[in-house]
Amino acid sequence: MLRLENVSMTFHPGTIHETRALQGLDLHLAPGEFVTVIGGNGAGKSTLLNAVAGVWQVDGGRILIDGADVTALPEHKRAAFIGRVFQDPMMGTAPNMQIEENLALANRRGKRRGLKWGVTRAEREEYRERLKILGLGLETRLEDKVGLLSGGQRQALTLLMASLQKPKLLLLDEHTAALDPTIAAKVLELSDRIVEENGLTALMITHNMRDALAHGNRIIMMNHGRIILDISGEEKKHLTKQDLLDRFAALAGEQEETDSVLLS
Repeated sequence: MLRLENVSMTFHPGTIHETRALQGLDLHLAPGEFVTVIGGNGAGKSTLLNAVAGVWQVDGGRILIDGADVTALPEHKRAAFIGRVFQDPMMGTAPNMQIEENLALANRRGKRRGLKWGVTRAEREEYRERLKILGLGLETRLEDKVGLLSGGQRQALTLLMASLQKPKLLLLDEHTAALDPTIAAKVLELSDRIVEENGLTALMITHNMRDALAHGNRIIMMNHGRIILDISGEEKKHLTKQDLLDRFAALAGEQEETDSVLLS
């Protein structure tokens, strides 16, 4: 569903600030895989997600989504393939519009639009049923402005909006980092449920090793723009936090007694 072939990206080339953010990176995601990505600051995690989303054009290599070469496509054209939830709960929704209006915009994404605007009765019932899944009582607040919601409620709504059209690829960009632990756990639980029930292919960046171990069926560790560890299936299920630290130290050649190198 996602294929990166020898992808490279350098910021500020030819200057003293030159940074090789991605270095000949290869990554393949099969349909239905839920991959978590961890690594320290500067490892290339966010660059990877932004390169896939088309925020930045890569210097070399190819990016394919469901067999289609999207390497040269700008961000707005890749949106037809991708759903994304950002770290900031304020992104991804229109705060001055109602909950049902936000859902209607997400539902019409990629479709031909005319001058007619409005939420039909059938759509309203569909949104009400989908909101019930979140377990946050939002199904009774369809006409409330999104700006009135808490950060956790907005992030849960954004997650629902991003998956409404069942995208080829769901990108979760540290989407619980700004939430308190209890709400973050709830949003992660919803993420698991939405990915599984819709059969989505997902790529989730996190700074939290426990979350990376607990969610998804595959874990990738990055360092200096490269993938240095890729574990899936039964092996991932039995991984511990200490296992990851030990493997990082061995592969990256850096000895650390704490997880600060990953979670800085």
